[in-house]
Amino acid sequence: MGKRIGARRRGAGTGAYTSPSHRHHGAVYLPPPSTEGVATVVRLAQAPGRSAPIAEMHAASGENFRLIAMAGLATGDSVSLQHGAVQRGSVLPLSLIPDGTLVSNLEVNPFDGGRLVRAAGTSALIVGRTPKEVTVELPSGVFKTFLPTCRAQVGSVAGGGRLERPIIKAGKKVLAYRSLGKAAFKVRGVAMNPVNHPFGGGAHQHVGRPSTVKSGAWPGAKVGRFSKSQRRKRGKRGG
Repeated sequence: MGKRIGARRRGAGTGAYTSPSHRHHGAVYLPPPSTEGVATVVRLAQAPGRSAPIAEMHAASGENFRLIAMAGLATGDSVSLQHGAVQRGSVLPLSLIPDGTLVSNLEVNPFDGGRLVRAAGTSALIVGRTPKEVTVELPSGVFKTFLPTCRAQVGSVAGGGRLERPIIKAGKKVLAYRSLGKAAFKVRGVAMNPVNHPFGGGAHQHVGRPSTVKSGAWPGAKVGRFSKSQRRKRGKRGG
């Protein structure tokens, strides 16, 4: 009798594959547009489950909120909200940020709180504008246009050198990936036994069967690459 493959056992993230939410700081988004003026950095903290640290902020209006920390931001620094000086960590509409400025935590739609360029060490570049849209170069090199009312944080996300630090031990990698809800190590299917994976077994490590799979295959057999013909058929049926 065969066994469940790793992807099927994981499912939507249950049991040992669930990220420990009690360690997390909660949602970290840009403050609502009603929060204006100047805010002060109260504390910089590590955020399990995130690659970048967070900054706990205190606004002049008395509100407290969290932002993704920008590189070079320190405790006691002040940032502008909605309007004001273009300085590190400020939350401003794209219409107020000049061309050639590095930004991060971009909003896709106005006031959605920030959706793009949130990982450690990433930044986007404002390259041009028209009266109706602002063009931004994303870290992937793709140029995307946004409404001038979309907001962003000025600067690049902190924690850019995290991948340069060696992990040294396998156990530390397991603990680091546990907060992300990810598997630290993945065993190749061809290295398994036949009961563990459809690609397992054989005199030497090879797939031993077509590596493409149709979309209607049962979950335990849905490993490998999806067949192009199957995708093409689905597109025709959908059309």
